[in-house]
Amino acid sequence: MSRLWDINVLFNHWDRFIEGFGNTIWISLMALVGSLVLGTIAAIMRISPIRMLNIVGTAYVEFIRNIPLLIVVFFFYLGLPSLGIPLGGFISGTLGLTVYTSSFIAEAIRAGIQAVPAGQSEAARSSGLSYLQNMRHIVLPQAIKIVLPAIGNQLINLVKNSSILSVVAGLDLMYYADLINSDTFLPITVYIIVSLFYLVLTVPLSFAVHYLERRFARSS
Repeated sequence: MSRLWDINVLFNHWDRFIEGFGNTIWISLMALVGSLVLGTIAAIMRISPIRMLNIVGTAYVEFIRNIPLLIVVFFFYLGLPSLGIPLGGFISGTLGLTVYTSSFIAEAIRAGIQAVPAGQSEAARSSGLSYLQNMRHIVLPQAIKIVLPAIGNQLINLVKNSSILSVVAGLDLMYYADLINSDTFLPITVYIIVSLFYLVLTVPLSFAVHYLERRFARSS
């Protein structure tokens, strides 16, 4: 039993656990901001009256969200270096996570935009606002509020999906867990501890998402 569980692993390798935990938080925050920007742009393109933008936005979303995350990460980690653009595991993994998550956020935001009453857009256009001004000032603020719980769920998925960076030496929590396991040969101990670190991030986020869902349901 002593070879299955040893709490001393946590204390003996505390610095590596904490470094991986901090990097996971940083990766998640960067990927969230990037995916929100890309996702919003893709969502606007998908409903754009300009046919070419609509086609490009739809192709981007449908292609990215229907392929494995690992392929997207490998595109940045292995594909770009073959074209003379070398990227480290941390950067390539974060970029891959950003692009992949943005396709799901784009679908959520598109649904939110379509949930905004069409009469508001018509009123904005009759007031002289351009398409982009209408989106920026009238539609998007309401759409983001509608889909905020869905975006929160994507953030939780993003945190969990960040473990894929361990495959490309992305210095995340799972990467250091693999190193610690190779030193201690105590996989049950190591991965239970890592699971608890992930729960520290995801459980509060889950409660926050449920709170937002209940609050918006009451306001509706």
